[in-house]
Amino acid sequence: MIPATVVIISAGGIGLLWALIQFAVISRIKIKSNPSSQDNNTTVEQQQQQQEAGEVDEADDLADPLLRAEHDEQDATTARLFEIYQAIYEGADSFLQAEYRVCFWFVSCFSLLIFVLVSWGTKWDFAHGGLTAVSFLLGALTSMASGYLGMKVATYSNVRTTISAQKEGWTACFNTAFRAGAVMGFMLCGLGILMLYSTMLLFRLYYPNPTDWLYLTECLTGFGLGGSVIAMFGRVGGGIYTKAADVGADLVGKVVHGIPEDDPRNPATIADNVGDNVGDVAGMGSDLFGSFAESTCAALVLGSSIGVSGGWDAMIFPIIVSSVGLLVCLLASFIATDIRPVKKESQVEQALKIQLVSTTIIMIPAIYFTAHWYLPAKFTLKATVGSDILTLHPWQAFACVTMGAVGGLIIGLVTEYYTSHSYSPVREVANACKTGAATNMIYGIALGYKSAIIPVLVLAMVVYNSFSLCDMYGVALAAIGFLANLATGLTIDVYGPVCDNAGGIAEMAELEPYVREKTDALDAAGNTTAAIGKGFAIGSAALVSLALFGAFVTRIRHASDDALFEHGVNMLDPLTFAFGIIGGMIPFAFAALTMKSVGTAAMEMVMEVQRQFDENPHLLDENPTERPDYDACIAISTNASLKEMVLPGAMVIFTPLLTGIFFGVFAVSGLLVGSLIASVQLAISMSNSGGAWDNAKKYIEKQPADSELQGKGSDIHKAAVVGDTVGDPFKDTSGPALNIVMKLMAVLALVFADTFFAINGGAGICKLK
Repeated sequence: MIPATVVIISAGGIGLLWALIQFAVISRIKIKSNPSSQDNNTTVEQQQQQQEAGEVDEADDLADPLLRAEHDEQDATTARLFEIYQAIYEGADSFLQAEYRVCFWFVSCFSLLIFVLVSWGTKWDFAHGGLTAVSFLLGALTSMASGYLGMKVATYSNVRTTISAQKEGWTACFNTAFRAGAVMGFMLCGLGILMLYSTMLLFRLYYPNPTDWLYLTECLTGFGLGGSVIAMFGRVGGGIYTKAADVGADLVGKVVHGIPEDDPRNPATIADNVGDNVGDVAGMGSDLFGSFAESTCAALVLGSSIGVSGGWDAMIFPIIVSSVGLLVCLLASFIATDIRPVKKESQVEQALKIQLVSTTIIMIPAIYFTAHWYLPAKFTLKATVGSDILTLHPWQAFACVTMGAVGGLIIGLVTEYYTSHSYSPVREVANACKTGAATNMIYGIALGYKSAIIPVLVLAMVVYNSFSLCDMYGVALAAIGFLANLATGLTIDVYGPVCDNAGGIAEMAELEPYVREKTDALDAAGNTTAAIGKGFAIGSAALVSLALFGAFVTRIRHASDDALFEHGVNMLDPLTFAFGIIGGMIPFAFAALTMKSVGTAAMEMVMEVQRQFDENPHLLDENPTERPDYDACIAISTNASLKEMVLPGAMVIFTPLLTGIFFGVFAVSGLLVGSLIASVQLAISMSNSGGAWDNAKKYIEKQPADSELQGKGSDIHKAAVVGDTVGDPFKDTSGPALNIVMKLMAVLALVFADTFFAINGGAGICKLK
């Protein structure tokens, strides 16, 4: 049997190597406009082959004035493509550098706070506090690196996807966008696995004995906290940036002046495309990295006692599962690019869906063998509630991980049903636009609420069954199962914004209409699969949050020698119940702050865009001779997002910390439970409402003008645009960021558990209990 350390390090290295290979393939595509002929039988590739064979002399061709004019036009288009690509690249780069400078100073100061409070809470154990602070810094830096590199890859690939869309067929453009997503997916997973496990090996030098591995895992929780803090600022800041630009561009451009989406005449269009990269790529990458780190840390804390009876390899079983999942995702990626390549439009969404289904199916036997190879035939685990010592078997761990993987797939497919225009819910929303924006809003909100029913029932069944098999450790393993195919999920998530940017570049460069039609089809499939990815992320966040709460209870029991929480958390306790209600309010307060932030920034964007149109009316001409001031809109989004992300982030970070310090561990328990219950349902409904409004608009745009829905530019379409505009912050700012709300509050409580207990025996400064 291969040692676990070899499997983990090899998987992480292979993931990084595969990301580099995919990037090398993308980099072979040159930024050069090369339109295919849609009216004759000779493709550009065939023409190039003829030139190389000497059948066509390029110099002779260019002697013809018409051909020379066409060649000059292609050169001008290439220059325009490069100019747009560079503007998006520089805009995204400058924003992330500004955002990460703020994050760096916050992380530096907060790491000192962690060092002091954790050291004090553990009776001035400076090693414990120092290692926790170090792991926090490593988690934060890894998250920042993942988000930044993902943004670089996405901006590098979007223009190349546009160029690939100029070629005949669908394979080239789909594969380019898919490989761009794969670079992000495999790079983040490989880097995350290597950094997390390297940190564990480093800490093991100080805690070499199995009886001390509990302290090792407690110090490691800082890694998850670091990833989640960056994810909070990345999701909120990036979400405000992208949606301020998107909403501003839509309201003034499409609704008021009737110009197409991503039209180069719209001053906000570059900022809109920049936002796709900083919000939907960098922010989302940090979010899912945080989920991976937190679920692993929670499972390690809850299963630390397994190391005593089963050894090191048994204790790190959760990391082995993630490593095997990375290899499974790599094998499955060949299905989309080589085994069943996309050859027509109808196969795009199918190819992406097959990726999710195939990785889940292949994971099941892989998990089975992993459990039987790396877990002993019998191993013991201390119960989270009560004093029992549980005797577990590998099949139970396998069942918990499998339930998580299958539950994630079910939630993903349910999400697809409610957000894809291939099915009746979204078409009902589209039909509601016939009577105006108001009925569109009513139907969309109702769809979001309804879409939460099945995912919540699935989560409830997964929690009950996994807890019955392996106690709270089983819930943590189910969360690991949700994220087992994280590399594929990230690949599909990044694919969407790359296609969206590719379409924007095609529109701004004024390429042939068929190019935009291709990228729109790719993007429509990406919207649906992005919604599926959000379903995975929300479901995993709920399980991760619950597992972290179980780890918090475990740490309080250990710190108090079972004086507290030995028999669980009593939700009927007045203090616990009161803070449960307060915890349920936090997601709504957070959603209100982020929604208002988008609205405030969008209003400023609207006024700037309208100002430019008023001062220079010729910008709205069919072929204007002047270009808008794109930089002014980029500056508005940048400044607004950096300013507006502070308050929501501070509320989530400091609420559990101050609650524990002033009101104690019982109040924190209620706060976490209330926040979890409210966040998961609000996140699902907001994300799916936004996704449904977006795809209802796209469904209407595909209809001909003489159809019942009247197509693009009609009053029905304008009503759909209003719904899509409202849905933007629903699905791309507030909804996804609620994942981080429940996870970040729980991991904060876990990191500072000893500190909370050290204050009046867990009663807090106020001593209300």
